[in-house]
Amino acid sequence: MTKVLQANELRAHGAAILRAAGSNADEARTVADNLVLANLSGHDSHGVGMIPRYVDAVLEGGLKPNTRGKVVLDIGSLLSIDGQRGYGQVVGEQAMTLAMSRAKELGSCIFALAHSHHLGRIGHFAEMAAAQGLVSIHFVNVLSRPVVAPWEGGDGRFGTNPFCVGVPLPGREPFVLDFATSRVAQGKMRVAHNEGRKVEEGLLIDEKGQPTTDPGVVVVPQAGGLFGALRTFGEHKGYGMAVACELLGGAITGGGTWHRTADTKRSVYNGMFAILVDPQRLGTRKEFEQEALAFIEWLKESPSSTGGVKIAGDPERTARKEREREGIAVDDTTWAEIVAAGAKVGAKID
Repeated sequence: MTKVLQANELRAHGAAILRAAGSNADEARTVADNLVLANLSGHDSHGVGMIPRYVDAVLEGGLKPNTRGKVVLDIGSLLSIDGQRGYGQVVGEQAMTLAMSRAKELGSCIFALAHSHHLGRIGHFAEMAAAQGLVSIHFVNVLSRPVVAPWEGGDGRFGTNPFCVGVPLPGREPFVLDFATSRVAQGKMRVAHNEGRKVEEGLLIDEKGQPTTDPGVVVVPQAGGLFGALRTFGEHKGYGMAVACELLGGAITGGGTWHRTADTKRSVYNGMFAILVDPQRLGTRKEFEQEALAFIEWLKESPSSTGGVKIAGDPERTARKEREREGIAVDDTTWAEIVAAGAKVGAKID
């Protein structure tokens, strides 16, 4: 069964729980808006279903409400920022706002964000940059229980480590490529498990390293307290990109990489290494716009039996229109978890 709510309802419920967990009104609204935008975009894995985990992380002390990022290095077009375990939706926007300003001023900016709590959907940050006419590239690692197996490995050794590219297109919605380097996001397995669904073959291995279609193997402990693992996309190629995200998002930012025994803590930390470029300052804006549009048109002219060729970002924009109109479905298990999370901090949610 599912419960269908309008976006404004979900925003209000989410903000109420986050305020009760210690966030001020502005922070609660920013985080709730970000989560609901993920739901609207069709990515329920990064939506309001994360609220129970955030509440647990606050109560454990691993997530610090009302915490801003600290700039630890600023040499113009190169920034290093310590998220100080604040909400990623807040410190991530803070880092992007500063970096976008520098890119517009200087032509480019590279920033390293460390020790941020869960950043959420990385495409949001690429959309921020594209709205300012900026190209952006993002490498992100995940410090939480390792849920993805290395190529030819038999257990989880790292996180879903997302990669993202945003490219503005004149007169069109931007190209926003945003994907986990695992075949699917961990949160999508949580949603499938809560809905009681099996998943397609090839996504998972169980706690014994054998293929399975049961998403529960990466959500709840299996025999002996062990977990299964997700697989990387593209075999050794996706694995290589996952390692690149770990080395750039984790090592070069100073936020750390995963190389220890897993624990049961609920906090999720991200490091993000991002590059922003202003085509105008690069001197190629005219050529860039002409060639980018010509290529997109070339792609769209390809014959299709499925309703037309799409570019990255199109499915999310379609989902937003549909879900704004029809509402957002939340399965009963996830909704019960959200209500219970509110109760933990004294927020009554109907």
